[in-house]
Amino acid sequence: MPVQFQMASDQSLLVSFSNKVTLDAHQSVRKLLRLLAAEPVPAIRNLHPAYNSILIQFDALKMEHRELKAILRKYLQRMRQVKLAAPREIEIPVCYGGVYGPDLTEVAALHGLAADKVIELHSSRTYIVYFLGFVPGFAYLGELAAELFTPRMQTPRRAVPAGSVGIAGNQTGVYPFATPGGWRILGRTPAKMFRADNDTLSLLSVGDRVRFRAISAEEFAAWESM
Repeated sequence: MPVQFQMASDQSLLVSFSNKVTLDAHQSVRKLLRLLAAEPVPAIRNLHPAYNSILIQFDALKMEHRELKAILRKYLQRMRQVKLAAPREIEIPVCYGGVYGPDLTEVAALHGLAADKVIELHSSRTYIVYFLGFVPGFAYLGELAAELFTPRMQTPRRAVPAGSVGIAGNQTGVYPFATPGGWRILGRTPAKMFRADNDTLSLLSVGDRVRFRAISAEEFAAWESM
């Protein structure tokens, strides 16, 4: 699919690389982000990457949609020259089930699986960080094993504890703060996803590879006490 431009508002433009979630589209998103970071366009205010697209917000007093499209087409012509660094590999410890994963049993029942099988399926895959959003430090990770595709809860919780590891649709992610949320919670990590003392603020960045490692309640407590 050729790159598509869509006017999202009077001051934003959506650049789409595919209508599906693919590794190629993800790589294209990263490459365009890299070019725009290296050679910023003064009128661009914000960049919001997603699975296969980037929403670009710009100053409508300084530039029109057609002008931004013309500039972006020049960037796109150079994308093959962009070399992406090897992705970082991040391991996140998770205590599954019990008070840490209140939805594990229900998810297992929905799919006709044992709880241990759900844990195995969730922790045996390597996930890609496609983008960050919702709240600072929340990374959208994909994709889940097909056996775990699960819809969001019909009624979201008013408060999901920080560190909760959830699934929704074909995605998984970790809540960096205690917030309302409708994802099914399988476990919780003692790792801090948002770090105010770090330049990037988030433990995870777009393009990282993530694996979850099952730990015991005792290991969780020991980690938290460090």
